[in-house]
Amino acid sequence: MDNALTVRRLNVIRVVAILDFLLLVVLVIAAVSDAEATVSVLGPIHGVGFLALLGLCARGAAEERWGWWFPALVVVTLGPLGSLIGDLRIRRGLRRAV
Repeated sequence: MDNALTVRRLNVIRVVAILDFLLLVVLVIAAVSDAEATVSVLGPIHGVGFLALLGLCARGAAEERWGWWFPALVVVTLGPLGSLIGDLRIRRGLRRAV
């Protein structure tokens, strides 16, 4: 398996997860402050970010770069947090393998 390609895939997941997390923070603040117009715009965008993370993690699992636990973790944690946890776990494993 090409570790460099795995790291590139993880880099994309990390960037999408961080952006989706920041969006989620703004979305929660908007929801708490009753900014319904903002929530109606940011909610679907966050949903697309979640689906993107799930798709990226599933793609890596299908390529056997990591296990299916990674997309499952994304589903259970609703996106960014699980993606970042999985990213760190896989990177640690790659470092040990070198």
